[in-house]
Amino acid sequence: MLTVHMIFHAHLDPIWLWPWTAGVDEALSTCRSACERLEAHPDLYFSQGEAWVYHQVQKLDLGLFKRIRQFVEAGRWEIVGGWWTQPDCNFPDGIGLERQIQMGREYFMDEFGMFPDIAFNPDSFGHNASLPRLMNAVGQTKYVFMRPQEHELTLPGRLFNWHGLEGGKMTAFRVARAYCCGEIRADFVKASIDGLPEGIKHTACFCGVGDHGGGPTEYQIRQIRELMETEQDVKIEFSTAKRFFDAIADKVDTLPIVEGELQHHAIGCYTVHRPGKTALKAATQRLRQLETAFENNSSLATEANKTQLRDHWRNVVFHQFHDTLGGTCLPSAYKHVEQELGAAEAWATTLLNDELRIKMQALPDDEKQRVLVYNPSDAPYDGWFECEPWFGHRRWEQDHCFADEDGKLIRFQKIQNESLTGGSRFALRLQLAPGELKVLKVARRSEVEDDLESLESIMGSTYCMGNDNGAAIALYPPEMVIGSWILPFPEIISYPDNSDTWSHGIDRYVEDKEELPTWGTPVLLNDGPYIREIVQKGRIGNSDLYRSFRLYADSGDVEMRIRVNWQERNRVLKLVMPYEAYVDHRLDGIPGGWLERNQDGAERPIRDWTRISLEEDEFLGIVSPDIFALDATVDRARLTLLRSPQMAHHDPYPGGRIDGRFSDRGEHDFTVRFMAGKQVTPEVLDQVATMMKRTPLNADLTRGMKPL
Repeated sequence: MLTVHMIFHAHLDPIWLWPWTAGVDEALSTCRSACERLEAHPDLYFSQGEAWVYHQVQKLDLGLFKRIRQFVEAGRWEIVGGWWTQPDCNFPDGIGLERQIQMGREYFMDEFGMFPDIAFNPDSFGHNASLPRLMNAVGQTKYVFMRPQEHELTLPGRLFNWHGLEGGKMTAFRVARAYCCGEIRADFVKASIDGLPEGIKHTACFCGVGDHGGGPTEYQIRQIRELMETEQDVKIEFSTAKRFFDAIADKVDTLPIVEGELQHHAIGCYTVHRPGKTALKAATQRLRQLETAFENNSSLATEANKTQLRDHWRNVVFHQFHDTLGGTCLPSAYKHVEQELGAAEAWATTLLNDELRIKMQALPDDEKQRVLVYNPSDAPYDGWFECEPWFGHRRWEQDHCFADEDGKLIRFQKIQNESLTGGSRFALRLQLAPGELKVLKVARRSEVEDDLESLESIMGSTYCMGNDNGAAIALYPPEMVIGSWILPFPEIISYPDNSDTWSHGIDRYVEDKEELPTWGTPVLLNDGPYIREIVQKGRIGNSDLYRSFRLYADSGDVEMRIRVNWQERNRVLKLVMPYEAYVDHRLDGIPGGWLERNQDGAERPIRDWTRISLEEDEFLGIVSPDIFALDATVDRARLTLLRSPQMAHHDPYPGGRIDGRFSDRGEHDFTVRFMAGKQVTPEVLDQVATMMKRTPLNADLTRGMKPL
């Protein structure tokens, strides 16, 4: 006879159609209710994940926390999942997901002396192919999920072995119908039987009031007891996730295998509400840089600062929560989200700048003004770095330059400064090892040694330009050259998008009814020996656009910068890259790695880059940490820049409220690097993306300068 394991739990969305404060209240009330049910029913079990929930109870109701601990010790309260929360599993990078798991693991090890081997993300909107490896690294070997559901992804069985990247393996179970419920009827229970592989005599049915917490109710418990009596063809019992997986342990080797990612659900969540996504990415990168400084014996690595670092990481991974990061919450709820993420980034940035200035104190006096550039990253920096040193109100003279500590000339160019009032901005060509502090002196050319290899200047006009490394741009007719490849021009195009906030019910956005921008006269923004940049102002719909193309004399890449003042409703903005020939292979960056995907036109999340196969061993790389999704076919790629659905709108509820808020109104900036050739490996694309995300810090040092 087949056994159905009835597993009571409570799905808790700490932020969604309510603010975080309501999430705290639901955590407390749910855990209190669960304890009352366990006390009233000695044969009952309760399962709950998310360290954040336990942490709230521990902070705010220590008596309740002690009751939970007693039930855990008695084996009746199951700690499952073990992560800090149920995150979006597509957007955070590998470091972000590692910290998500780490914060939960450290908490449960400290407070309960254990960490579950069952990961639990029933409501996350898809699952990237790196997750099995990340989970295996901390001893997790089982996984419970629900999305994508049966109508979104066909699987060989409800229970299967999931093989991810680099040897990661999990035994995975897909929840039937829903992860929570009000009524528990026979059809709901038996739905968990559908799709079981041959020979499997156990299944799991997850139940309990959820979304805004709740867990088991007395009515639900009575319903299950009635089903135990009336359903004679199956055995129904109160259980836990562990008891279920233990019951099928001897059948694991016989289960079907699924390889790669588990997609898709809610494609709109890859890109909607961009401010939350960019804030999380910025905070993650800054905290990682600060971690690196602490690992390298920073004087600021005090116990107090380490505790603060942990607390900021907890806030960052909390806001990885799938509804929060997925952009589906109340607009008013995002104020607190972005404040906490901004606080994490600001705190880390402050300490890193303090670290730089502490390092400066060890330098001797010098009669020259110095510019110091510090790379606190765990990765090298090899590229152009922009800064605006303070020279008082002195003019930068033609014979001024930058030199290293050995008195050798540094390649630099004066570029357009940010202020409209004055000041000087420079692009400096630098190579910095991880953790390196580079000292540059402001000098006169007659005082320095110039042994730089000669580079030809970038040639062109306001309509076209090119360099000796094979990079060129022409606006009329539009054309882009990278290395030996003459490529079609990337164009910004707007399309109608009438889907809800999540984009439920679709796996791609339309290609018809497109709207193209109109462009004004191009202007030469930067015109020097090493950097040349053409900028154009345009308009698309109700939105202002700026696009610029920049070439560097020492590089064969083309850099495109986009600024959009987005004012649209129910539209999606794409950067469209046509192909010259049939392209059937594509590699996308994903959290913690990269994955080959089909050119089937479906919207997919990406991490930092995509690589298009032009021909054997020749590739086009498109790198942009500012872009989070794309769809691609054999003849073009469309990178998703922005969407503008009404916020917190879920089909089938009607949208279109006159006072409804549309997502992502306002200014947005994107930097896109196009690369082509044999050298465009995944490792190179990752290096470029890391440099774009983790720019060095700089400071001025004038101690010891002669009086002016």
